[in-house]
Amino acid sequence: MAQFKWTRSQRPESVSPENWADWTWQLRNSLKSQQDFQRYFVLSESEQRCFREGGELFNIRTTPYYASLARAHEEDPIRKILMPKSEELSSATVAQQMPDPLGEKKNQVTNRLIHRYSDRVLYLITDVCSVYCRFCTRKHFTGSDQALIHTEDHQKALQYLRSHPGVREVILSGGDPLTVSDSALDRILFDLRQISTVEIIRIGSRMPVVAPQRITTDLMQMLRRHKPVFLMTHFNHPREITEEAAIAVENFVDHGVPVMNQMVLLNGVNNHPAIVQALSRRMLYLRAKPYYMFQCDPSLGTDHLRNSIDQSLEIQKELWGHLSGLAMPNYAVDIPAGGGKTVLTPNFEIENKVATEDESSVRTYVGWDGVKSDYISPPKAKIKIPLDAENYFHEWDQLKSAKL
Repeated sequence: MAQFKWTRSQRPESVSPENWADWTWQLRNSLKSQQDFQRYFVLSESEQRCFREGGELFNIRTTPYYASLARAHEEDPIRKILMPKSEELSSATVAQQMPDPLGEKKNQVTNRLIHRYSDRVLYLITDVCSVYCRFCTRKHFTGSDQALIHTEDHQKALQYLRSHPGVREVILSGGDPLTVSDSALDRILFDLRQISTVEIIRIGSRMPVVAPQRITTDLMQMLRRHKPVFLMTHFNHPREITEEAAIAVENFVDHGVPVMNQMVLLNGVNNHPAIVQALSRRMLYLRAKPYYMFQCDPSLGTDHLRNSIDQSLEIQKELWGHLSGLAMPNYAVDIPAGGGKTVLTPNFEIENKVATEDESSVRTYVGWDGVKSDYISPPKAKIKIPLDAENYFHEWDQLKSAKL
């Protein structure tokens, strides 16, 4: 047996076991006001100031379940994710902040559809989240009380997908798609599955982290009907993996829904290789692939939660060679203003020489543990295109031109 032991969340005595296990109760009883939060926390002056003066702040909300995972110290990692701080109120000493750091508005093709990359679209089916993470990158949309997509907007999104057959993948996001009812989600998935060119559906959700009670047998059976569906979840710290959360993650996998985890490197939360490896190994044990390790985007009010790219690269390099490739997430930075993702890796190359007579190259590397060696490439004249490559040219061209 593996060494991992999952602990259960601490249910307040005033809440019945039946209510605690009901995801709709968790959402109905979300903590939103200072009074709500004071039932679970002794608020610091910085936190109290946000409730007093933060009328323009990004929405504040968390489930009772997720609040129960945080600890008393003001610098507790989970508390930093869910609790507003006074640093969000001031822009005087901010290094960088942007209302739309991913440039989503300029890639918006309908009210709820964003087409940034050729083969896939982001479909914002709701703006509601059960927890409004303080590092949210989509503050320009999330928590703006638009709720579930209207029928007219849904039909416009479907029409766009029908007229762009190069789009092979739809990523349901928001907000959190799993905050909507089973029936509403079922309708959206059914409609997407009527478009033959849509091959893959992804669902991006924090519900397994912040309200794992949502992951019911009915939901699993419904998702299985619309396969292939992938879950992109967002665990950021090993303490978020409670017994309830572990059961939820494995429930997806057991019902044929592959799970990928996307963490965000956050200052004072998880920006240390020991924490990243602990999270990754636990996720992998639950059969969830650590997929991305994102640099925190410079959205409004996140400066205090961002670490440097230099530190992130150091974390990645230290993990390299010590952590299984299965457990190693891709470190990625979203280029601000909509430049798209760029995946960064440690640079082990120290020299690149080209032999001019035959255009072969010799690249010299030093590995993570100091081993130095050359990789000698064959001359360009010997490189051949596969015999049957032209069989796939049409679908490749269709995919590349999907945005046109």
